[in-house]
Amino acid sequence: MALALGLWLALSPAEHARADDWRDALRARLEKLDRETPGQLGVYVKRLDNGESLSYASDRPWYLSSSTKVPIAIAVLQQVDAGKLRTNQRLAVQDTDRIDGPGELVWARTGTAYTVDSLITRMLGVSDNTAANLLVRTIGEDTLNASASKHLGKGFEKLTTLTQVRRDVYGELHPKAAQLPNQRLVEVASEPIGPRRVEAVRRAIGVPASELKTRSIDEAYASYYRKGFNSATLEGYGGMLEQLVRGQLLSADSTKRLFTAMKFGRRGDYRMEGGIPKSQPIIHKTGTQHRRACHMVVVNPQDGGARGIVIAACTADLDEQRQAGPVLRGVGSAVSAVLLQSAPSR
Repeated sequence: MALALGLWLALSPAEHARADDWRDALRARLEKLDRETPGQLGVYVKRLDNGESLSYASDRPWYLSSSTKVPIAIAVLQQVDAGKLRTNQRLAVQDTDRIDGPGELVWARTGTAYTVDSLITRMLGVSDNTAANLLVRTIGEDTLNASASKHLGKGFEKLTTLTQVRRDVYGELHPKAAQLPNQRLVEVASEPIGPRRVEAVRRAIGVPASELKTRSIDEAYASYYRKGFNSATLEGYGGMLEQLVRGQLLSADSTKRLFTAMKFGRRGDYRMEGGIPKSQPIIHKTGTQHRRACHMVVVNPQDGGARGIVIAACTADLDEQRQAGPVLRGVGSAVSAVLLQSAPSR
């Protein structure tokens, strides 16, 4: 602390003002965005060139949704670096891996094998939930959570498989739903979120409607979120991303592999991407679940993150598609206006 204080006191008044200016300017933009939007917003931003950061409701746990797939990938690649797995090792899909969500693996024939490398690519590229389940099963939940706890820090709560998420949510409707097999969970998910999903769960477990604890899927998810699983502070998540780009979590080869899977050099226009200039390379991962959405980004992650900007943002109690998308795009625009307007690209 004495060193940090000494460095702070050594700054000139102009340097103090510049440090305050960007944080004040960004906070004002985030507050305006938050005021104009229902629900909740949390944002953490850190400049890796000088260590300055801004926290906006980022020190409390946020549900990570599919953003958990980055710590999953890190834990898997740490096993590769330790010689316990190979990236070309083939892993076979089991019936217990199947779960609804993006990607094609849910429909793969039992026993079909995929390389570790391709599973990481599918898990991060299209957010394939079955690929995530298969990788977690391979390394074990204890290994995953030991890694995640170390890197996500204070406020971290246990990461689970995507199957367990579904069982925990539907178990809020009726305890028997917590034992539904994977195939039935996939079938239930074919019905849209709302009363039809509740009815699909009821039919799957074979109980009368009068025995359900609630008839509201919103209430089931809200009760599940309160339990805190698959959550972390945005400061903790941002710290993990900082360690990643600084080369402190993985070997150089594994770091490069993860950058590729996180779409380094490939740009879209989705959520925060839409607000960040296309001249700025990024790595990123989104996360979406009922009334929850996140987008985790590092701008300029190359060169050990020397010029990097970490941005971790989540929303709650918004429609995860129609409302959250523009809000997260607005976060990207706010950071860009304050920190990237004159930033050179490389």
